Amino acid sequence: MQDKIGVINSEMRTLDLEINKNSKTVNNLHGQLGQLKKEYASMIRFAQKNQNSYTKMMFVFASSDFHQAYMRMKYLQQFGAYRKKQAGFIQGKEKDLKSKIVILDKNLKEKSSLMKEQESEKSKLGQNKQEQDKALNKYSAQEKEYRQGIVERRKKQTIIDGQIRAAILRDIAIAKKKAEEAARLELARRKAAEERERIAQAKLRAAEVAKAKAANKPIPPAPVETKRDPETERPAAVPTVLTKLSSDFERNRGSLPRPVSGRISEGFGKHNEGQAVYYNDGINLEPEEGAGVHAVFDGTVKQVASPYGKYYILISHGLYYTVYHNLKSVSVSVGDKVSTNQVIGVVGNEAGKPHLQFQIWKGTKAQNPAGWIR
Repeated sequence: MQDKIGVINSEMRTLDLEINKNSKTVNNLHGQLGQLKKEYASMIRFAQKNQNSYTKMMFVFASSDFHQAYMRMKYLQQFGAYRKKQAGFIQGKEKDLKSKIVILDKNLKEKSSLMKEQESEKSKLGQNKQEQDKALNKYSAQEKEYRQGIVERRKKQTIIDGQIRAAILRDIAIAKKKAEEAARLELARRKAAEERERIAQAKLRAAEVAKAKAANKPIPPAPVETKRDPETERPAAVPTVLTKLSSDFERNRGSLPRPVSGRISEGFGKHNEGQAVYYNDGINLEPEEGAGVHAVFDGTVKQVASPYGKYYILISHGLYYTVYHNLKSVSVSVGDKVSTNQVIGVVGNEAGKPHLQFQIWKGTKAQNPAGWIR
């Protein structure tokens, strides 16, 4: 639009030069025509003034000799021809003047047309600028809203990640407490069994000694007591079933099924959002709308929560945990046993797109799920 206005301005400058040039020519022709008409009028007045005093014949016959008479005849002929020539020259100048006036009028009309076109283009340019400003303001508002949305989602995600860590810590503490209690009970059971065995052995020894004395025989030597290492006999702090499940989970590293089909839209670890830095404790997957979410391994549901209107599920696999976040509905409850590829919920949307955040934890340390799934 600006280029077009520039072209119009250039054409108008050219027309202004042409108009100035033609205006000077018209003024010059006006002056020449006025002078010619003035001279022609003077010539006519002279001829009319002297027409009654002299006739052409008398002017010729009044000559002193033939040569003079001849020259006077030639003068009269040349005077008549000059009058005709002047009349023709005046007509030509008037014709040129009319032609230049027509060209000048045309130039003025073209300039007027170009000025109108220029005003129209300026008006369009103004409208376009208003539309652009409006669109820019709308885009700026949308960008601000989008950034605010991102910041808000990051804050919510940080809170949820904190809740997940706290849930894992609680579960680890509960598992540890249960394991310690089980170990304490097992140790007490073993000690009670050992005490019963010691009492039984003492009774047998007492009977042997009494029998030997009654028979007046030598008392047999006491059996050598086997010393036991309390550390090797101490029961495991972690139940064997959890250790086995953890080992099975670990052996499937790199071959676990995906919780949903779809590309990884955001990877694990550190990310930059403008000047802000944030961390993703898992990976983000983009499945199809309404896709079912599958457990990646056998385990036990430890937590089902719905902060901010979206669910997440925490599943224990021994010492490992998996998290499935941003579900719009769930089909399991706390305490449920789940199996590999079992549907546990339906994926929800975030920012208008289906989105699932998937996390893997070993204790309280986040793992990169991309290295675990196939």
